Amino acid sequence: MALGHAFSVAVRGLDGEIVEIEADIASGLPGVHLVGLPDAALQESRDRVRAAVTNCGNDWPQARLTLALSPATLPKMGSVYDIALAAAVLSAQRKKPWDRLEKTVLLGELALDGRVRAVRGVLPAVLAAKRDGWPAVVVPADNLAEASLIDGIEVWGVRTLRQLQGWLRGSADLQRRITPSDPVDEPPVDLADVVGQSQARFAVEVAAAGAHHLMLTGPPGVGKTMLAQRLPGLLPPLSDSESLEVTAIHSVAGLLSADTPLLTRPPFVAPHHSSTVAALVGGGSGMARPGAVSRAHRGVLFLDECAEISVNVLEALRTPLEDGEIRLARRDGVACYPARFQLILAANPCPCAPADPQDCICAGAVKRRYLGKLSGPLLDRVDLRVQMNPVRAGAFTAAAGESTEQVRKRVTAAREAAAERWRPHGFCTNAEVAGPLLRHAFRPSSAAMQPLRKAVDDGVLSIRGVDRTLRVAWSLSDLAGRTSPGLSEVATALSFRQAGARR
Repeated sequence: MALGHAFSVAVRGLDGEIVEIEADIASGLPGVHLVGLPDAALQESRDRVRAAVTNCGNDWPQARLTLALSPATLPKMGSVYDIALAAAVLSAQRKKPWDRLEKTVLLGELALDGRVRAVRGVLPAVLAAKRDGWPAVVVPADNLAEASLIDGIEVWGVRTLRQLQGWLRGSADLQRRITPSDPVDEPPVDLADVVGQSQARFAVEVAAAGAHHLMLTGPPGVGKTMLAQRLPGLLPPLSDSESLEVTAIHSVAGLLSADTPLLTRPPFVAPHHSSTVAALVGGGSGMARPGAVSRAHRGVLFLDECAEISVNVLEALRTPLEDGEIRLARRDGVACYPARFQLILAANPCPCAPADPQDCICAGAVKRRYLGKLSGPLLDRVDLRVQMNPVRAGAFTAAAGESTEQVRKRVTAAREAAAERWRPHGFCTNAEVAGPLLRHAFRPSSAAMQPLRKAVDDGVLSIRGVDRTLRVAWSLSDLAGRTSPGLSEVATALSFRQAGARR
């Protein structure tokens, strides 16, 4: 009887847990038995590991081989355990453990010829190994730049199983930690490219300053998509912790670049209007993958033609909009992904959507049904609503509007003012601030609150609407350089919520 050990990581959501892999060679009929709740991909690893071990010049045990992955109650999914399984088998055959193997976490998929292939979720796996005090981790060479983003743990890159064996014996070196290339910042599309639409431009600026949700309505060609695409350029770069969090989500989704894995700019995600619930919020059989709402974390989720999206898909947005996270329940457990994003909705006013509203051929019931997919509870979570109209010919000869760089300076100053004000209370942006705090400790003057009191008395504004209007009013105040919202800011915020505002 011979026993070998190796260690890997099981990733669920953005959390990882160390998995111990044991290989036991015992007398009996030759065969491989894999235990410990493996999924289909992991069951297939028996054949991959056997082929890789033999094709690298090693003998395969001609006996009963049991491979156990523990904790036994933790579901294991994917091919990330391949090189750890192979190392455990080789260690059992050797009958003497390698010193390096006892203090190293192994991640990687094996090809049949022994090459080590890249896998998803390396960044959260390395973070889990560091959190649990492991001194070293070996990853596929193609994932080395991603793993090198984590300090405080030794990181090695491996290309073949034969190279890993040499390193374990001390006769070969693996690729050391590398410094990932700085991401090449593509010049953002410029806000000055948008012709006219001063009201909508101002709404985008307010949305960027306070991290508010925004809805743009208007006929085709008025610039709804152009404005949405320019919002990320107004947002500040991600902080170090935010960059790692966003990068970890994209790592699990398998969307990272091998050379420049670190994401430093807010992501912009624009799913097609035919997307399913699983595509939007995440899902899939076995291990639940992050959807569009999680990939847009700390960035912008743009839903164009939102009136064409299925009702059940739109309603699935309500939970992440309120909670800032999405929980995906599967048979094997619950995966939790962060989903704190800015939602930008764009819609035509009706199915025919003519440039001139007088040319509309849609009946009133058709118009109501078209936008009726957007439920009241969903629209209640949208802070800014703007009706866009076609520009006149004179707008093409008028001077260009402000550039992205000019507007970004005001947005940055407004965000810094908000962060300084809310820091003692645990908030960063106006959109995050709790309603009771806005209505009591930071309540505007009685005169400034008059429009809100009238709207509540008239039954056109809910308490949640009051809170969201106050958040927008604080963003308007920050952009104007004021210390507190006045009557003008509150009235403008209320008009944005109800029917748009004129600057």
